[in-house]
Amino acid sequence: QVQLVESGGGLVQAGGSLRLSCVASGRIFSINGMGWHRQAPGKQRELVAAITGGGNTNYADSVKGRFTISRDNAKSTVYLQMNSLKPEDTGVYYCNANIRRVGVSGALDAWGQGTLVTVSS
Repeated sequence: QVQLVESGGGLVQAGGSLRLSCVASGRIFSINGMGWHRQAPGKQRELVAAITGGGNTNYADSVKGRFTISRDNAKSTVYLQMNSLKPEDTGVYYCNANIRRVGVSGALDAWGQGTLVTVSS
């Protein structure tokens, strides 16, 4: 089995910063793309940022210039550095990764359990 575990969420004032981490574990052969999504109360889940296996990044327009996604392949970890946070950034942040498992053909699209980010005004 493969597991993604997020950490780093919490309560922060507007203008503050948080750094989210997500560690993948299990029988992992390789990890392709990784990303962060968020779901605000009463809204659909949306893509916040993504990073390919080669390090190319993509961001939602609403977070460009404020958030930075990065990964450490040796640690099977993806990060999301969030600066200049706004109340509208509040939500549950989910990590996802496209993972090739040892001894299994194809790739698995795995998700973490989510970590809550609350930005107060």
